[in-house]
Amino acid sequence: QVQLVESGGGLVQPGGSLRLSCAFSGFTFSYYDMSWYRQAPGKERELVATITSAGGSTNYADSVWGRFTISRDNAKTTVYLQMNSLKPEDTAIYYCNAYRRSLGRHYWGQGTQVTVSS
Repeated sequence: QVQLVESGGGLVQPGGSLRLSCAFSGFTFSYYDMSWYRQAPGKERELVATITSAGGSTNYADSVWGRFTISRDNAKTTVYLQMNSLKPEDTAIYYCNAYRRSLGRHYWGQGTQVTVSS
């Protein structure tokens, strides 16, 4: 069973930075596309960023493009989300997601809270 554990959330002022980490275990990390999603209070969960299993391709939501960077370290079986120039509207619970295309199966972490406020 895939297990995902997020860390790195917290309270930050507008304009600040945070780096989220997601530790993967249970199966072969390099088989999985990895993504970050977020869900703000009263809103649906939305896709923030994705990196393919080989790490050769990334995609971002328009709202974070140019401010957030997703990366992965296959040796450490960890995916990261570097968040810069944070805005209050980035406040949400951030979830790590692992997707294995060959099986059509998703796995989720428990989430980490990010709050952007002065």
